[in-house]
Amino acid sequence: MTTPEDIIDTLSFFDSWEDRYKYMIDLGKSLPPMDDALKTEERLVPGCQSLVWIEPTFENDKFSFQVDSDALIVRGLLAIVMAAYNNKSSQQIIEFDIQNYFSQLDLIKHLSPTRGNGLQAMVEKIKQLATSYS
Repeated sequence: MTTPEDIIDTLSFFDSWEDRYKYMIDLGKSLPPMDDALKTEERLVPGCQSLVWIEPTFENDKFSFQVDSDALIVRGLLAIVMAAYNNKSSQQIIEFDIQNYFSQLDLIKHLSPTRGNGLQAMVEKIKQLATSYS
C-alpha cells in the first residue's frame, strides 16, 4: 500500500513538473478499476470539473474507497488522496493534515484553479463520510 510518505519521497526525486505529472498519472493507473455499475449520480463528487466517483465501504472500523474519474490526471490525484485516507478509521481521516500533505507535495499551485477546487471537493466528501461514521 502506498503511503503519503512514499508519494512525497518519490515526487521529490523529479526535477520537473512534467515528470511529476507522469508519475501522478501512473499512480492513477495503478488504482483498482471501479465497477461501472457504481458510477452513479449519487457517487459523483460535486465541484469537480471532471467526473469523479467515490464509493465508501466501512468495515472493521476502517474505511476503504473505490474511486474513479474520467480524467487520467484526476485519477492520479485520487491515488494521492487514497494514500492518505484508504484503510483508515474515521478519526484518522478527520485528524490527517491533508493541507500539509499537499503543501509537502507542492501540489496546489501546480494545478489549475478548477482542478484544485475539485481536489478539495474530493477531500471534503471523504471527510463528510468519515464524520458521519464517527
